[in-house]
Amino acid sequence: MPDHHASAQPTRLRTENLRQAVGITNTAPRFSWTPPHGTVRQTAYQLSTSNGWDTGRVDSEVHSFVPYRGPDLGSRDRFDWKVRAWNVAADGTEVLSGWSEPMAVELGLLNASDWSARWIGPAETTVPPAGERPGYALHRDFTLAAAPERARAYATAHGIYELFINGQRVGDQQLTPGSTSYHSTLQFQTFDIAHLLRRGTNTVQAVLTDGWFRGSFGFTRDADMYGTQTAFLAQLELGSGDGRTVIGTDGSWLVSATEILSADLMEGQRVDFRAAAVQGEPARPAVPRDGSFSTLTGPVAPPTRIVEELLPVSITRLANGNQIVDLGQNINGWVRLSRLGDAGIEVTLVHGETLDTDGEVTQDHLRPIDFKNPGQFLGAGQVDSVVSGGTPGEVFEPRHTAHGFQFVSVRGLAETLQPGDITGCMVQTDLDRLGTFSCSDGRLNKLHDIVDWSFRGNACEVPTDCPQREKAGWTGDWQLFVPTAAYLYDVAGFSRKWLNDVRADQWDNGVIANISPSPGPGVTSAEFMAFTNGSAGWGDAIVTVPWELYLATGDTGILEENWDAMNRWLGFIRSTAQGNRHPARAAGRPAPEEHEQYLWDTGFHFGEWMEPGGPAPDLFASRSADNGIVATAYYRHSSAIMARIAAVMGRTAEAGELGDLSENVRRAWQREYLQADGTVSGQTVRGGTQANCVRALAFDLVPDTARPAVADQLAGLVRAAGTHLGTGFLATPYLLPTLADNGHLGLAYELLMQDSEPSWLVMVDRGATTMWEDWNGIGADGSATGSLNHYSKGAVVSFLHRYTAGLRQAPGSAGWQRIIIEPRPGAGLTSSSTSHRGPQGLIEVDWAIDDGVLTLTAAVPSGTTADIRLPGGPIAAVGPGTHSFAAALAAPDLARSAR
Repeated sequence: MPDHHASAQPTRLRTENLRQAVGITNTAPRFSWTPPHGTVRQTAYQLSTSNGWDTGRVDSEVHSFVPYRGPDLGSRDRFDWKVRAWNVAADGTEVLSGWSEPMAVELGLLNASDWSARWIGPAETTVPPAGERPGYALHRDFTLAAAPERARAYATAHGIYELFINGQRVGDQQLTPGSTSYHSTLQFQTFDIAHLLRRGTNTVQAVLTDGWFRGSFGFTRDADMYGTQTAFLAQLELGSGDGRTVIGTDGSWLVSATEILSADLMEGQRVDFRAAAVQGEPARPAVPRDGSFSTLTGPVAPPTRIVEELLPVSITRLANGNQIVDLGQNINGWVRLSRLGDAGIEVTLVHGETLDTDGEVTQDHLRPIDFKNPGQFLGAGQVDSVVSGGTPGEVFEPRHTAHGFQFVSVRGLAETLQPGDITGCMVQTDLDRLGTFSCSDGRLNKLHDIVDWSFRGNACEVPTDCPQREKAGWTGDWQLFVPTAAYLYDVAGFSRKWLNDVRADQWDNGVIANISPSPGPGVTSAEFMAFTNGSAGWGDAIVTVPWELYLATGDTGILEENWDAMNRWLGFIRSTAQGNRHPARAAGRPAPEEHEQYLWDTGFHFGEWMEPGGPAPDLFASRSADNGIVATAYYRHSSAIMARIAAVMGRTAEAGELGDLSENVRRAWQREYLQADGTVSGQTVRGGTQANCVRALAFDLVPDTARPAVADQLAGLVRAAGTHLGTGFLATPYLLPTLADNGHLGLAYELLMQDSEPSWLVMVDRGATTMWEDWNGIGADGSATGSLNHYSKGAVVSFLHRYTAGLRQAPGSAGWQRIIIEPRPGAGLTSSSTSHRGPQGLIEVDWAIDDGVLTLTAAVPSGTTADIRLPGGPIAAVGPGTHSFAAALAAPDLARSAR
């Protein structure tokens, strides 16, 4: 483990959850920092801002989410803040740190009245079908007597826009203005453009395409979800001395054709660089567009950027002339192509995740079912094309679309591609990494890498299910994976932005929409598949996601923001349970029993979803199926979490009421689904399954006296399946921890190391670079099924962090103030390490086994206490610093670790 030298000042300053707080619209931002390394704990701080606020010494250990209390903030205000802290040193003395490096904060335009610019757009006499709509350039010239001392551009769009000043692209953000529920929230960006302006004539131009606003989207390829017309809004504010010039979008702007013949997030982007195509018609005046100013907001999450570039690992020309580019990694984004051929040559790029038996890119497994035409499939999209203009230095980079792919079939290019001619651009929200893991088993390291890449590929603006077929912010996927994601990356701002949309999309009756962002309840409640909303395990994201973010960060604000929405969701569950009985239950028991008011057994539920060996998914059959054993479990789980949330927020009476409700639901579940011998009933729809046993234990549904019986039942079901998992979508993240916590650690490791279907290591052994949607995503014959980039099953790596490496938060802790370090080796592992950069600082755990002795080194940051638990020894309570321990492993431990 590397040696650390104490830092002289606080580090990692953040405003809200942002490392760059430019253009924010929060007038009461909160500040966070990490205490200096090598100190024991903070005792006080002093925070100072350049606009005249100074706290003086504040005796407090708090260093996260400290509210700004300086002069009132208004539009365009800018200030720096810095902090220093008094800390207890290792020798027990109090020492004063140096001042931190300052962090800049700049507010954007806060009020509708700040905008003198008007919404404008292109006049379209005819609008082609979605996927075939061109991009437009909206532009104007202006003259400056001198280059300004300072200049800002505030911009947003109905669609996707790129901004250019004098031919130079402004900033490095991608897919702006980003994805939100546009009817309620539309982000605008704030750019520093002073360095791009000059004396004399200047040109400002925006390139505008459909994006999420009116392009095709999701599994069903719906289009025009937020409107039928694209629009653009920009305001340039230029200043020197006390003077200010404002140049805003209005009727003086012109609209021209661009090289973008069509651009669509699902279908792809088509470009023609020939001058005739770009200049085929004269510029015409922009037209006014309707657009809101009250929904405009600054950033809450980090922006989307190109975060990594990948060169091909191979380029192969097929007999048909197509060239197959393999990036070696499944990513989200696009390719940059610099070899385009002679003028007039059209090159087509077909993107996919795998190859067929002929070595060609195949997309067959990505084609969605056409629900409106049974038996038919929609196209997979993901096709770009470019016609060369023959200009030296010409580069094709389709920044108005995005694809999920590892392979590209380059068609129509006679010249042989070289590795430097094509680059994969990984596009995602620019998240800070927080966690790492490694161990002595190469396949487990690869599994962890696969999961990491899979999340990154689905972290573009919102947490999506997959980056190719749908690109949709499914609630169920994120509520399962967010604990894992929060260990590996700082997802607090990313999730907070998404939760804003989840709340906006909530129906009047409390139902949480399956997907956010969405066009809002008025649309989602009336569409063809509206009945699928309100499912257990999906809608519960409004409870579980804020709770997990609180645990990761200690931020009670995220609980307060979502408390009303949680209560509305729970109200929907409660009214549904009290007011409805499943017909099958009513037929067998005409008079309802007292406990049935707490059974949630009606309405649509996805259920466990895609259990190995279970029924094939059937959305329409699920409308009437009895999924009460699953739904009631989530009723218990969410109400129990809400009781804890209420207690954290000081809502004591509500905490008691919710605790009572949760206990009543628990008893109802036991009455209905627990047998006399203490095992889970098999007399319900898919009742006695691995998944339901997992939930019974993980959600504390069964009394303590029944836990051994249910654990043995679960272990027996695993053994009966040939030591294979049998869980589907909802229960898989809990499977290994549940086994480990209930006396079956060895079996948990056997499942982890299983390398025949269904298992995680099948993905590793068959060359996956991201997690699959189906356990057999690539079959033994090489054929593909389903998405090959679905992160939810990857939540298994939390087992590697918490059990294998042995780092977890202590019960009742939030923000990693109290931790438990307890390695539980198995599967022949001889070493493991993990790290997590929490709010207190960097935590590191490193252990190795040699000659029957486990040696552990742990680095504990300031303000943190740790319980060290090693086999055969007492608990050692330690504070900040680097600590080493050794423990001889007993024969049973050695036997388990050698399996």
